[in-house]
Amino acid sequence: MNPEAKLSKPVSSVKVPGSKSLTQRALIAAALAVGESLIRGALIADDTLRLMEGLKQLGAQLETVDNGIRVVGTSGVIANPDHEIFLGNNGTALRFLTALVCLGRGMYVLTGEPRLLERPVGPLVAALKDMGVSIECKNQCPPVTVSSNGLKGGQITLTDIESSQYVSALLLCAPYTAKGIELSLTGNIVSAPYIDLTVGVMKDFGAKITQTDRQLYRVGTQPIYTGRNYEVEGDASSASYFFLAGALLKRPVRVYGIRRDSVQGDIGLLDVLEKLGCRIECGETWVEVSAPGGLAAGDVTLDMGNMPDMVPTVGVLAAYRRGKTVITNAAHLRIKESNRLAAMASELGRMGIAASERPDGLIIEGGKPAAANIETYNDHRIAMSFAVAGLVTPGIAIADKKCVDKSFPGFWRELAKL
Repeated sequence: MNPEAKLSKPVSSVKVPGSKSLTQRALIAAALAVGESLIRGALIADDTLRLMEGLKQLGAQLETVDNGIRVVGTSGVIANPDHEIFLGNNGTALRFLTALVCLGRGMYVLTGEPRLLERPVGPLVAALKDMGVSIECKNQCPPVTVSSNGLKGGQITLTDIESSQYVSALLLCAPYTAKGIELSLTGNIVSAPYIDLTVGVMKDFGAKITQTDRQLYRVGTQPIYTGRNYEVEGDASSASYFFLAGALLKRPVRVYGIRRDSVQGDIGLLDVLEKLGCRIECGETWVEVSAPGGLAAGDVTLDMGNMPDMVPTVGVLAAYRRGKTVITNAAHLRIKESNRLAAMASELGRMGIAASERPDGLIIEGGKPAAANIETYNDHRIAMSFAVAGLVTPGIAIADKKCVDKSFPGFWRELAKL
């Protein structure tokens, strides 16, 4: 027997569900398409169910099947449900459907839970208004009221956007506008990889897009989307919590359903983990994370502009390493499911970790986290990040565990495997 085999640590393994971002984009394209689609490996969670219900009200036929979601598209002919479309706390669905209903005829009202009504949509509303849509919102936030007679399209410029979802919403609907869209982006662009996801899904469903770097996107009115079989890869955001576990535990953690070459921007967390001393190993259907030498000490600055959903994960990681971690380019986290910057500073503080907000992020001084009762603010990413801390710090109690159903209903079952 190889003597090293006796010394190797056992590998814990978990599996992640399909990507929430890709599932929602594929649902929009399939709902607009000509013909039938099968979205294999789709995430079935609170957010995707909210979007599915909204699309049903707008005329698409959707049903869950054994291997995903079956969708019969509308060919771009949007129905009018004659009542409000309620989207819970799904900000992506709210923004995507705000643009989509502009393709229809008549009055539409999009609304949701109290937190959703605090999440901005003003720049998207302004862009649609510039295209001739009669559309209103309250204080730059939902509810959104649309009186639509089709969407003309044309030239649009968005400057210093606080959410890439505005861009994705406009692009997804572009093939069904009267004259296509030419969309220019200027200034700061946050979460840019999510725009790449949108463009990829549109092309997969048959749309034609030309782009110049990240500054200019052109989408014509032909071809429109065509129904197809679409495979959703595993969710890199959900995988991040188990990557974190691999970094903190004394044994490797292997995550099935995700690849190192994922198209999702959040897979960039692996680069951060490598920088901080972790070992990453990969296979065709899995990624394994371990920290055989422990986490690297010392001060580090991390620009999280391209993967903002990873800030809670990185925040918990920072609590367990010696040195100061400065998180930058993340101001827009204040308008997520919670104010994630304030939430992270507060909950790390409960664990005895010095953490403070800065205008565009956080400063965290690593130490020895202590037991604490963690408030989740009804935010799935806060809950899942701090739940991993509970694997290595006894006495971490997570409030409102059900909030993870928004994106990962099986999270607690997978976590229990560790």
